[in-house]
Amino acid sequence: MVAAFDSDIADNPYVEAPPTSFDDVETLDEAAARKQAEQLREAIRYHDHRYYVADDPVIGDRAYDALFARLQTLEGAFNIATPDSPTQRVGGEPLDELGEVDHVAPMRSIDQGGEADDAREFDDRVRRGLADFDGDVAYFCEPKFDGLSVEVVYEDGVFQRAATRGDGQVGEDVTANVRTISSVPQRLRGDYPDFLAVRGEVYMPRDAFTEYNRERVEAGDDPFANPRNAAAGTLRQLDPSVTAQRPLSVFFFGVLDSSAEFERHDEIHDRLPAWGLRVCDRTRVVDDIEAAIDYRDAQLAARDDLDYGIDGVVLKVNDTDACETLGTTSRAPRWAFAYKFPARKEATTVRDIVVQVGRTGRLTPVALMDPVEVGGVTVTRASLHNPSLVEELGVDIGDRVRIKRAGDVIPDVVEVVEKDGDGHFQFPDTCPVCSSPVERDGPMAFCTGELSCPAQRERAVEHYASRDALDIEGLGEKAVTQLLEGGLVESPADLYTLSVADLVDLEGWGETSAENLVREVEATTEPPLADFLVALGIPDVGGVTARNLAREFGTFEAVLEAAEAGDTDAFEAVPDVGPEVAASVVEFFGHEGNRAVVDQLLEHVDPVPAEETGGDALDGLTFVFTGSLADVTRSEAQDLVERHGGSATSSVSGNTDYLVVGDSPGQRKREDAAENDVEQLDEAAFHDLLEAYGVEP
Repeated sequence: MVAAFDSDIADNPYVEAPPTSFDDVETLDEAAARKQAEQLREAIRYHDHRYYVADDPVIGDRAYDALFARLQTLEGAFNIATPDSPTQRVGGEPLDELGEVDHVAPMRSIDQGGEADDAREFDDRVRRGLADFDGDVAYFCEPKFDGLSVEVVYEDGVFQRAATRGDGQVGEDVTANVRTISSVPQRLRGDYPDFLAVRGEVYMPRDAFTEYNRERVEAGDDPFANPRNAAAGTLRQLDPSVTAQRPLSVFFFGVLDSSAEFERHDEIHDRLPAWGLRVCDRTRVVDDIEAAIDYRDAQLAARDDLDYGIDGVVLKVNDTDACETLGTTSRAPRWAFAYKFPARKEATTVRDIVVQVGRTGRLTPVALMDPVEVGGVTVTRASLHNPSLVEELGVDIGDRVRIKRAGDVIPDVVEVVEKDGDGHFQFPDTCPVCSSPVERDGPMAFCTGELSCPAQRERAVEHYASRDALDIEGLGEKAVTQLLEGGLVESPADLYTLSVADLVDLEGWGETSAENLVREVEATTEPPLADFLVALGIPDVGGVTARNLAREFGTFEAVLEAAEAGDTDAFEAVPDVGPEVAASVVEFFGHEGNRAVVDQLLEHVDPVPAEETGGDALDGLTFVFTGSLADVTRSEAQDLVERHGGSATSSVSGNTDYLVVGDSPGQRKREDAAENDVEQLDEAAFHDLLEAYGVEP
């Protein structure tokens, strides 16, 4: 028997020889039911560990199912379910949206390359950085999984929360969904640390993916393109019960933060399964970079035989003191390197080349090809990226070409292997959608029609309604396409003329959904100036730049006046706005089609001037937010602070006045706040503070 749980699993009657039937529930009192339920939970956790982590089950599926069914019966009859019970994996109530979570430590990217010389250069950098290090340099080698990276946090051995990687600092709260994954323990086992934040990769096993896609097709649903997309889409479901029905699994491969200390990465790898956390068994410690290169080649040869996707290997300096000496850059650790596999390549025939128009007007040629399987995925389209690449490759309709899936996901044409084309494809001089002239900018080409171009209008409407802009719920890509195809919308301004009667005639729309959309659109008639600037889709103007523009100019009229005057100096005077962004703003408003759409929008929309949203009541105060808030999103709270003259920053320092703590907060920010004597407020106290300063939450 493997290592015991805290309560002596060896004395548990349901471990080695579970009965196939039980006494009736009516014969038990609540105390006896609680005792039996806890024994069942312990036994099920034990068998989960044997099955998912040790890969050595000791009972059959029927016996396991009997244990699980009995536990469900007891918990239901006596109302004694616990949050960490195995029965809670079936999924909770659907969510309105995924919240945001601060990571306890940054989830950084890893520098990468696909050639042996890239790995050798990494080794050279490591050895230069460790010139004064007392010890040998060994590498811990592990597969680079092709899934979705997550942070999972345990406190006192109990699963607390999980988040996607996001931007590396803040991720999406997927706690309810990760809780449903059988290979993620609800409670750690053995001698676990008081606090543990681990990094894992969620994936869908290939065999399970094939079976799941077959079931989707039989049910009349579209199949997923590949296991990675299936895993990512499943993990971001708003209904955890949907996630629970899909075959996800996980490998854990790193510690982000812990109350325990580790001397080596292979030590981490060995200790994780002792706590019940599943790891991959294809790891190795090597003494030099040449052995690491050999390891990578061996994994490349084996990857098609694995039941999970890998797209390379990760090499880590094994000694954690050496890693600390090497340190990190702003985006990646200096002690780790991803040695990628070459992209999968196959040959097929180009049957047509079409040119797509993006939101910014960029024209992208796309090859339509005979179906070909590349790494288990059927590919019929591949990007040619830009006209310069078409010319460089010499590709034409009818040619036989070799394609690859870069990163095992995105198909690209890499070479022509047989010239069978007739040479009649010519990159267009005018936009294929609106016939506006095409302008070349280096290797790329752009439609000059801007918002007068229907294709750009469609992308513009999608962007206008997106979460990063005015966040109009119910107006996703499918709905926008319906509105355009139905002749109801040609530009973002037309959203404000929609009626319930217009919408109920569309397929799939009912009166309730139509009323909801009309109400959502009406709620955006007085947007904050920064949000409106983002929604317009001005090239190079994202949320931060828009807030800076709003703060400096105050009103939309002032922005428009400077743009009409071609005053790039006025824009360059705004923090973080350089010559390129300034020129983009001026050019955007100077375009006739764009200006027409902006004028139409202003007939319905009155952007709220920055000075009218609160003035300087919070001037001089700096706030940091952590965790998800109940009444507003964190970005809305940051905007609120900034609109009233305060500052909202991403990290705690001695200059921070308040740390606002929501649900599932980041431990590191709270520790930094305590270290810097920064006052911590819960959401209610934050609202009280705002009211004290005369700011309406």
